[in-house]
Amino acid sequence: MQSPTSEPLPVLDFRSAARATLKLLQQRCAMTLWMLARAEGDDDDWIVLDAEDRGYGLKQGDILHWSKSACSRLMKGQGPRCVPDLNQLLCAEPRAEPAADEGDAPVVASYIGVPLVYGDGSLFGTLCAISPTPQSPQLINDLPMIELMASMLSALLVAELRVSVESRSADNARSLATRDELTGLFNRRGWDEILALEESRCERYGSPACVFSIDLDSFKDINDTQGHDAGDEYLRAAARVLAQASRASDLIARVGGDEFAILAVEANPAAGELLAYRLREAFAAAGVGASLGFVPRSGTSLQTTWKLADEAMYDDKRSRRAVRVPA
Repeated sequence: MQSPTSEPLPVLDFRSAARATLKLLQQRCAMTLWMLARAEGDDDDWIVLDAEDRGYGLKQGDILHWSKSACSRLMKGQGPRCVPDLNQLLCAEPRAEPAADEGDAPVVASYIGVPLVYGDGSLFGTLCAISPTPQSPQLINDLPMIELMASMLSALLVAELRVSVESRSADNARSLATRDELTGLFNRRGWDEILALEESRCERYGSPACVFSIDLDSFKDINDTQGHDAGDEYLRAAARVLAQASRASDLIARVGGDEFAILAVEANPAAGELLAYRLREAFAAAGVGASLGFVPRSGTSLQTTWKLADEAMYDDKRSRRAVRVPA
């Protein structure tokens, strides 16, 4: 063990508390890597929210795909929370998979980790450490302290997330300057503000999100042949479809003449696919033609993700036009 050699970091919120916790644990316990990681949906992925790394090369924002490794199984409670020598554990369990590399899994010879949980007890992520070399059996003595730290981080996380939900609701109800007068949705100004606010939440908590870009078909033709009143009603009909098919937490905006966008918060790729299906079905049922593209946020900002979603939307528009044109 090592003694702390620096002044404690100030703790102002979950992020700074996590940073201070990792720094203290790195000083106290001679593990190569201490990290806070968030479990990502049902895909067995882990997003690194913060890390004190002395050899693995992991950093904030990295995604770990090591669902079959022994370390990942221990994270899920399929073994003890503290293993000073993983090789001894594997020798005691002949059916266990090796601790060495599996795909992009890091080499792990010792492990300690405890869960962070939401208010309902479901898994948020883990506070954990790994090392490529076995550690002293005395490592187990630090487990109660680490469990206490994880419990305190969980309580702080739950409190912050509650405030975050309330803050998002307040953001959604803010001034008319961010609303589109015709549809009642957010306008482009409101949309840009939403992306900036949600980007900070995604960075802090590793929250998943999907961005949708929607462009209406035939809007110009309707304006030209039936008049602007008919065009306005077409836009309002599209807005109703978006509001009815989306989840209550999704943020919807009219970002251009006949262009709309949706930010699906806390939505992984599978949730994005489901929402895309609902939107397409709802547009078809309402008789509103629309091209749609969506992209999950993954290693890029929400603004960049929106641009990628816009490109996907134009790909969808081109493919739908190709289907309609006779050979």
